[in-house]
Amino acid sequence: MLLTCSFSQAQTPTPPQQPYQASAPLSWELKNARWFDGRQIQRGNLYVEHGVFVAKKPAQVNRKMDMRGQVLISPLAEAHNHNLQTAWGWGQFADKYIDEGVFYAAMLCGDPAGVAEVKPLAATPAAPDVSFVTACITSPDGYPLAAVLPEPSAEAAAAQNQIVLVDSPEQAIAHWPAIKARGGAWLRIVLAHSERPELRQQPAMFGRLGLRPDTAKELTRLAHAEGRRVVAHVETAADFEAALRAGVDAIAHLPGYANTLDEAPEVFAISEATAAQAARQHTAVITTTAATALFKLDAAALAAMREVQRANLARLQAAGVQLLIGSDVFIATARAELHALEELGLDRATLLRLATRDTPRVLFPGRKLGCFEPGCEASFLVLGSDPLADLAQVDMPMLRVKQGRLLTRLADVAASSSQASASTAEPPKKAAAKKKAGSNTKAKTQSKAKRR
Repeated sequence: MLLTCSFSQAQTPTPPQQPYQASAPLSWELKNARWFDGRQIQRGNLYVEHGVFVAKKPAQVNRKMDMRGQVLISPLAEAHNHNLQTAWGWGQFADKYIDEGVFYAAMLCGDPAGVAEVKPLAATPAAPDVSFVTACITSPDGYPLAAVLPEPSAEAAAAQNQIVLVDSPEQAIAHWPAIKARGGAWLRIVLAHSERPELRQQPAMFGRLGLRPDTAKELTRLAHAEGRRVVAHVETAADFEAALRAGVDAIAHLPGYANTLDEAPEVFAISEATAAQAARQHTAVITTTAATALFKLDAAALAAMREVQRANLARLQAAGVQLLIGSDVFIATARAELHALEELGLDRATLLRLATRDTPRVLFPGRKLGCFEPGCEASFLVLGSDPLADLAQVDMPMLRVKQGRLLTRLADVAASSSQASASTAEPPKKAAAKKKAGSNTKAKTQSKAKRR
């Protein structure tokens, strides 16, 4: 009987949580606030009106809060994922993004039809803001065909519509009108083991390779002529160098995020000269070190790859290369990458800057994100204490605000938030007692005056 009860309880499904809803845009007065400005914690009072931070207290305040003891940070950004580029994925993961404080994301390989279904969902106030890449280009035997096709074969690859297949610079030019018609400000190209052309003759490698370097260069030239930017998937250090020669704007994956061919760690090591070239060309690098855990390497292999990652990150940082936070973990968000990078030794101030300021601004140029000055979008998370002392505080946001709107799973709270309200801060007892004493003294003085 106990076994039956236990089994029954184990099988009871968890009640589904309500989706996030957004209040109307609120005016806020945040007294005694502390916030992360990209370098350190600042202190003062903050005011919000019409979805942005303002210099003075609004005439009408909907939410007046004493933030004593708490810390505000800007929301996080995820620069590399695929879990919000279909309607099914959106239903599974969109609220997870808001729950984890990730308000900005880039989906790097959606097909135009699937993305068209998602865009109306992403346009709602309680949704993450998403940049979609709908032109994803690889070779006819290239990555990610092995992952997306039920049967990886040349025939199946030619029949699918999600990924554009290009095999030469001439084909790039011929296919460009169709690529351009897929839309988007970015296109994604794939370079995978480009230094090993002999792999193309191996059937086991079908769907795991990528473009020739000359094809990648031609596609980048065509994109830049149209005012579009290019992000390149890479596997090895040689792919990284080929992407730089092509002139791409961003590189997805730190070499060494995976080692599917069981190659020597040196294959993934970026040289100081290569890092310097990336800095000169202003090429950003999306880290994706959290994805390494997906490959289930043995302890020795994992330790070797982590050392390569540490060395690559150090060289890129020393050269001044722009790093972007991205996980490429389908069931996760940028928060997983934040913790993976902390384990690799990046300091917390740098991590918070990358996640809350640098990455959002690259994903959405022209918007004032990741700041608390007047005119900046009033989107922020309220944490229980200082994340510079304990990064785990980022995992527990107490409040989520997007462009002045309170995001909550409680429909009645969202609906009533625009009503003017009193301060949520309890007055200190001593101050209250002092005020009471002052009132009594005043009353006594007035009484004496009357008697006189």
